[in-house]
Amino acid sequence: MKTLQTTVLLLSFLLVNLFTYAQEKSLNYKEIVVENPEPEATIKILSDYVNALVYDKMETVEILLDEKYIGYGPSINDSINKKETLESWTKVHKYRTNEKVEFVSQTFRVIKGNHKGDWVSQWGTYSYMLNGKTIEMPYQLTARIKDNKIISSRIYYDNLEVAKELGYEVIPPKN
Repeated sequence: MKTLQTTVLLLSFLLVNLFTYAQEKSLNYKEIVVENPEPEATIKILSDYVNALVYDKMETVEILLDEKYIGYGPSINDSINKKETLESWTKVHKYRTNEKVEFVSQTFRVIKGNHKGDWVSQWGTYSYMLNGKTIEMPYQLTARIKDNKIISSRIYYDNLEVAKELGYEVIPPKN
């Protein structure tokens, strides 16, 4: 019984110290994120990139993506590099028509930590026609910009809703 009490007391002490240490090390928002001093230039890079993707300007896409670019999403394990992005969108334009995009953007600079750099977040709707159906796809895209190039991005959109708009059905597995 005494061993159990000692163990509980020791664990409690360690947890309190760990929690206190974690609180001391956490920085407040203004210590990590500041306004981007060049908002128009940074927003223009991502805006030009998205417009180039949608309106089939692959030469512009190639210029705006860093050679080591990696894009993530929409699913947790999805990733794509620069070459794959160019190939994928070149194929997309062969079967999608009437492509359009509308968006708004926000930029910020992270000054400390693993996410240090200039970031642009974009909220928009990408629409197109496929198989005679108009598909509207709301999305959220956040990209890191360095030396006037996009070095990474993460996109979120609802794959299931797009599939349902195209007529696919979700069928649960049989038990």
